[in-house]
Amino acid sequence: MRHPGHGRVFPASDGVRMRAARGSHGSRPFREAGCLVSHMLFTSFSFMVFFAVVLVASRAIGNWRWRKLFLLAVSYIFYAAWNPPVVILLWISTVTDWHLAARIHRAGTLTSKRVYLALSLLVNLGLLGWFKYGGFLLENFSALCALLGAPVRVAQPSIVLPVGISFYTFQTMSYSMDVYRRRAEPWHDFADYALYVTFFPQLLAGPIVRAPSFLSQCATPKRADLNQMAGGTGLLIVGLFGKLVVADTFCVPVADAVFDGTAMPGLVQAWAGTLAFAVQIFSDFAGYSACAMGTAMCLGFSLPDNFRAPYAAIGFSDFWQRWHISLSSWLRDYLYIPLGGNRRGGRRTIVNLLVTMLLGGLWHGASWMFVAWGGLHSLFLIAEHGLQTSPLARCQIMRSRAVRAGLTLGTFCCVSLAWTFFRAKSMGRAWAVLRGMAGLEGLGRHSDLWLHPHRVLEIAVLTFGVVAGQVLLRESGMRQAAQRIPFALRALAVAVLGYAVVISLAGEDRAFIYFQF
Repeated sequence: MRHPGHGRVFPASDGVRMRAARGSHGSRPFREAGCLVSHMLFTSFSFMVFFAVVLVASRAIGNWRWRKLFLLAVSYIFYAAWNPPVVILLWISTVTDWHLAARIHRAGTLTSKRVYLALSLLVNLGLLGWFKYGGFLLENFSALCALLGAPVRVAQPSIVLPVGISFYTFQTMSYSMDVYRRRAEPWHDFADYALYVTFFPQLLAGPIVRAPSFLSQCATPKRADLNQMAGGTGLLIVGLFGKLVVADTFCVPVADAVFDGTAMPGLVQAWAGTLAFAVQIFSDFAGYSACAMGTAMCLGFSLPDNFRAPYAAIGFSDFWQRWHISLSSWLRDYLYIPLGGNRRGGRRTIVNLLVTMLLGGLWHGASWMFVAWGGLHSLFLIAEHGLQTSPLARCQIMRSRAVRAGLTLGTFCCVSLAWTFFRAKSMGRAWAVLRGMAGLEGLGRHSDLWLHPHRVLEIAVLTFGVVAGQVLLRESGMRQAAQRIPFALRALAVAVLGYAVVISLAGEDRAFIYFQF
């Protein structure tokens, strides 16, 4: 039984509460999230003013060290705008891994190195476990006790989930683990390291940056030139267009109607809602990543690509090399490979895939729905691994364009099917949508869930456009393809997208989906 207010760790700010970021049952508002999500979104006027002031001030500071310290200070201000006390958690992760990584490097024995690494993991995973999974574990403990015939009433603490905690704890842990594995040496400047952890463009929802790639940029002065400013501004506008226009304006109404309602969807409605969410989550999260890369580029820094035409993937391994690349590569390098990867036989590979994807699903939120989503992807990967080791994979026909096109379409359909578990608020609703997708509820003409035909047509056209566009950009990527377009046409396209963004700003504030993770 929940006891409101009991055991609150951090008080919520008094800012205007945001509209839920629609993504899954977990897309409910962060518990009493405050002013950041209302006033410091990339999509808000407040952020635009904040960023403009930061950009002008940082360019006015000639000394490189002072400029980095300024960026560090404004990054803390940016994070504290959500809920000031949670900055303490950011400090704990930063200071802990800074000192423990240094001790790992100086340790004379393997045992002492392992002890320091274990302390790093304990602190970071402990914070993550308490703030993100504490309530989930208590709820399931109560349910288990009731199932065993010994019901207990557990007073669950009402915990505010700190925005971005899943991202910055993974960054600081990767620093300690890289030092432990001798892939990197401890950085010499604490302020640089703190900026790496706190850098505001990617602090809240990634990409999850590796220390060597960011800290090496801190070694020499950075000031964006005209081309970088233009490219960064273009990326920011493209990201805002994906979020505000594609995701929120076109996709959210259809996805919400199908997944948040109670009526049984027919074939048309179920597929429309599922495809709407598939386009929404890509446009929303890739839009955030583009905004992060664009703002960083304007400040002279480079962030890694987080998406590379994922809906053009041929198979599920290919999909995870293209979707949320910073997380999938993190799980590969720090979990899957240390478990043994595919080096210890077929059975061990299956176990490693299963563990990695289940934990990857759980990383997204404290819910069995995310576990189911991760488990389904693990089954996809296991089945693909089996096919790749079969004689069929070596047939010449598998390399034909028709087969590759079919595999791309099949991969997209399976990924979209899995999104139902990611988006649905309950297992019952997910099964209802899946029944509709299978045609078990009819075509939808007589369904209680009614969608305007124009909405269905919009989603069909939008889905085709997104997938076809990614197929065309599969090898080159958006930024490389844009370089081949004359500057005047690029400027015109950005201006049109910018106009669409401006007229969409009057809509309802919605946080980016991945803010909840």
